[in-house]
Amino acid sequence: MIFKLFEKKNGNWKDDTLSGLTVALALVPEAIAFSFIAGVDPIIGLWSAVFLGLVTSGFGGRPGMISGATGAIAVVVAKAVDIGNQRGAELGIDDLGLQYMFATVMIAGLIQGVVGALKLGRFIRLVPHPVMMGFVNGLAILILLAQFEVFQSPDGHWLPGNQLWVMGGLALATMAIIEFFPRLTKAVPSILVAILGIGLLSYFGVVDTKTVSDVLLEGTGSAELKGSFPPLVWPGDIVWNLETTLLIGGIAVTVAMVGLIESLMTLQLIDDMTDTRGQGNRECFAQGGANVLSGLFGGMGGCAMIGQSLINIKSGGRGRTSGIVAALALTFFIMVGGPVIGEIPMAALAGVMFMVVIGTFEWASFQTFGKVPKIDVLVIIVVTLVTVLLHNLALAVLVGVIMSALSFAWESAQHVRMNPHDEPDGTRIYRLQGVLYFGSVREFSERMSPATDPDNVIIDFKEARVADYSSLEALNAITERYRNAGKTLHLRHLSPECRQMIRAAGNLVDIEVAEDDPHYHVVNM
Repeated sequence: MIFKLFEKKNGNWKDDTLSGLTVALALVPEAIAFSFIAGVDPIIGLWSAVFLGLVTSGFGGRPGMISGATGAIAVVVAKAVDIGNQRGAELGIDDLGLQYMFATVMIAGLIQGVVGALKLGRFIRLVPHPVMMGFVNGLAILILLAQFEVFQSPDGHWLPGNQLWVMGGLALATMAIIEFFPRLTKAVPSILVAILGIGLLSYFGVVDTKTVSDVLLEGTGSAELKGSFPPLVWPGDIVWNLETTLLIGGIAVTVAMVGLIESLMTLQLIDDMTDTRGQGNRECFAQGGANVLSGLFGGMGGCAMIGQSLINIKSGGRGRTSGIVAALALTFFIMVGGPVIGEIPMAALAGVMFMVVIGTFEWASFQTFGKVPKIDVLVIIVVTLVTVLLHNLALAVLVGVIMSALSFAWESAQHVRMNPHDEPDGTRIYRLQGVLYFGSVREFSERMSPATDPDNVIIDFKEARVADYSSLEALNAITERYRNAGKTLHLRHLSPECRQMIRAAGNLVDIEVAEDDPHYHVVNM
């Protein structure tokens, strides 16, 4: 990394508290922006961030990780809101779109809870490092691109010259404070100093620039940030027929999977940065509970936020206290401190996120060219592009995992060796080396020659293993070919587990038992 933004260190109450306040300030514009994406009132996004942050910080599996309303979830739940609004217009129900969203979020939370209870979060370990690098790079680029909207007017054009220069200067000043203030003292998080310092310039009228209140005014027509504690809600107007159940259930599954993938990937990233280990299954369970609670209180749901999580880590937040303080501080901002928070310059928050981008992007990616296998470089590039172009994190990770898996399967298939050897009695022995599985069975079958081989043939598995059902079917098929040719095929040096697999699939092969059979375990089917 160009700047040493993230240092491995232990947190304490002071660091966690100050970091939590910093994160709370950074959560406000993000939650507002994601609410606009979902098509709901900004207060809904803000309260979602409160419930998500409070529950996951207190009960989740990754201390120091911040959860809240996210863009990835907002894009998905927006579909539920749109469909609900359309049906509400037909039925004369004004808030049916919100009810669809609440139901979707609660069902998604239940799914995530089941994933955690079944301990399926461990599968994040199967994500290869190139996929992780592409995921991180794609997110960093998305965060970068999102900041440019701050420097634009609602119609998508750049702000007038003077305003643009002022905002650019404030953003650069914020970045400079974040980078150089720690050289003076580390007693206070430099990000908090930067936000408050630039914020005071705006509050006292030293500079006239775009603020959080201006963003609210552009999106809702009101610059006021204030809301009371939300009441419990229940989507009682939804008619649960088969069509509605499949529709909401399908969106809920997408929300659950997108949320879990982004959360677990963020967890793994923070693990690497802090040299600690989180608990993926516990995080899945906590995310599910948080989303159920968010839906019950009229929230839009969410998941881990990589930008805010990195701000927290950079500011010294390592414990659960940081996330809890952030949630409580955000509650205070919503209910009491709206006028003050509204004066925070958007340029300061953009400058913070620019520094997060610099610290997040895996600059080592450029060093992989020519030094690692080409397929790994391709995986990094593809995952990055899918993340940036499609804004679909789950799809990007899935594409990367599939590419890596196919590459592994192809490479493994190339390492299957068959060395024929003829004994004095005329028996031909094929010494097999490698793993016999779906990727290598074709080459294995083509190398066997029932028509030209002698009457007795032995396949020696001393340096090989049978891995899956495809390999069993291949063995059954090749045995049948030798039998039809009037010849006998024996399998030698199979482990007890392999012999049991073959017997279970069908007693079609003649297994020759040897005393020096290896004892290893095969892949469970």
